[in-house]
Amino acid sequence: MTNGHGHTITIEPSEQRVRAVHGGQVLAESDRALVLRETGCPARYYIPAEDVRLDLLTASETHTYCPFKGTASYWSLPDAADLVWGYPDPKTDVARIKDHLCFYEVEAV
Repeated sequence: MTNGHGHTITIEPSEQRVRAVHGGQVLAESDRALVLRETGCPARYYIPAEDVRLDLLTASETHTYCPFKGTASYWSLPDAADLVWGYPDPKTDVARIKDHLCFYEVEAV
């Protein structure tokens, strides 16, 4: 997707299995992640919620707005605020990331 201002977002299936780890604990592991590439931002892996240890995360009151993706919700660990985010109702052009969560640090395994 490209808007009229040169901003581009692409979403494609990851070719690698990915894992999100914090403090030595695996929070997510998936071979079904999506890679979102956005102008001016690092590539981000969006992992299906089914592959995330939601039982370890607590919903945060933090919300941010992206004009291209929509309003993001965040989740935290006791020692890591707003570690995870997702777009519960993403904009139409990025609808594929619905029901997926993103972590700041993800490793390919």
